[in-house]
Amino acid sequence: MVVNTRRLDWVDMAKGLSIFLVVMMYAASSVGEDTGGVGALHWVIAFATPFRMPEFFLISGLFLAQVIDRPWRAFADRRLVHYLYFYGLWALIHIIFKVGLVSTNPVGAAEQIVWAVIQPYGVLWFIYLLAAVSAATKLLHDLKAPVWAVFGAGALLQMSAVSTGSYLVDQFCAYFIFFYAGYILAPLLFRLADWAQYHVPLALLGLLAWAGINAALVFSPGFAMHPVHPVMGLAGLPGVYLLLALVGAAALCVIAALLTRLAFMNWLRWLGARSLIIYVAFVLPMGVARTVLIKLGFDEPTLLTLATMAVAIIAPLILYWLVHRLNLGHFLFERPAWAYLPGTRGTRQAAAAVPAE
Repeated sequence: MVVNTRRLDWVDMAKGLSIFLVVMMYAASSVGEDTGGVGALHWVIAFATPFRMPEFFLISGLFLAQVIDRPWRAFADRRLVHYLYFYGLWALIHIIFKVGLVSTNPVGAAEQIVWAVIQPYGVLWFIYLLAAVSAATKLLHDLKAPVWAVFGAGALLQMSAVSTGSYLVDQFCAYFIFFYAGYILAPLLFRLADWAQYHVPLALLGLLAWAGINAALVFSPGFAMHPVHPVMGLAGLPGVYLLLALVGAAALCVIAALLTRLAFMNWLRWLGARSLIIYVAFVLPMGVARTVLIKLGFDEPTLLTLATMAVAIIAPLILYWLVHRLNLGHFLFERPAWAYLPGTRGTRQAAAAVPAE
């Protein structure tokens, strides 16, 4: 399978859309949990529920074809150790700060650190799972498992709503199909994005139809708005959700391709190129900002969500800038030489570049 090796602007734009939606979801749900209120952004997140996280996994699988034939050592360094380094580092930071310092519970912090080895911690579950799905895909590839048989098995796992009590296993079953879809459907998705850039009116009509169908199924009978986690209508049914997730992820790719035509949207592409930097570091400033604003009496759900979102996105970028400006703390966002497997490249590699392959 051959994939264009250029770093494409629409891919960064798609990652920008994804990280924006993910931060919005966590900001809205945490505001809803603390205030019991529902704001305008809760409805946006409800609409995006079928494709929000699937899109992140699909984009992460787009460039896997470039590295999957590498020897296991090189592949593991690039696709497993890389993710697990940032997962382990930031899990330590989150747990020590939230449990050890804020809750003044060092014993509880130690327990959670140990538990985080086998049970993905908090929002960082996504990074942990990227290592797991990458390893599984490489193993299946080396075993020459039929591609569409794997795709079918992944679809069945997703529709089965597996619930074992293990967060790692359950989330793997729920999201492996989307990462694998990004891997095997990459050539089709690249062609779709290219087509959209040259057929804008048709692409917009298609997006309008998709948005109408997605909204109709999400907000159909059975839908229930909740301050933390909205309940989908017919969109939540097995099979329907899977189809909406795949189509919605493709739609976001089309939207990203169209946005690259608008110079004033380059800020979103710039954010996407730094999506992992934002992802690992947004939770702590978001929590601090939300707590402070609520104590100051600022509790209107929509405005509070927007304010905490802004802090959550900007604070990691300021930290990243300070690291480079002061030439201190590079390990927060770049793997040091010791964090590479022997015999692989040992130069610093920024977290921002993770999805480039």
